[in-house]
Amino acid sequence: MTTLHQEHSTHSHTHGPDCGHTEVPHGDHVDYAHDGHLHREHGGHWDECEPAGHSAHDGHDHQHGENCGHSAVAHGDHLDYLHDGHRHAAHDGHWDDH
Repeated sequence: MTTLHQEHSTHSHTHGPDCGHTEVPHGDHVDYAHDGHLHREHGGHWDECEPAGHSAHDGHDHQHGENCGHSAVAHGDHLDYLHDGHRHAAHDGHWDDH
């Protein structure tokens, strides 16, 4: 799965540890959940950090939801759950890695 490089050109807010948005570890960087999507710093500007494609998390027996112990992050029309350094989203009876 790859991440598209799509600059968020109208983004004047600077994210950081005290900006008030949820930090989401993602590979070698940190995304910030903002207005239902994820931003990452890249080369002096902010990019949308969204997965391209579909990647099922096979063998994931844990069911995320209210009181599951993992942080929920609003992402578009659903919630992602932060788990083991990545995001899980419900999809057709299984969990996707984001």
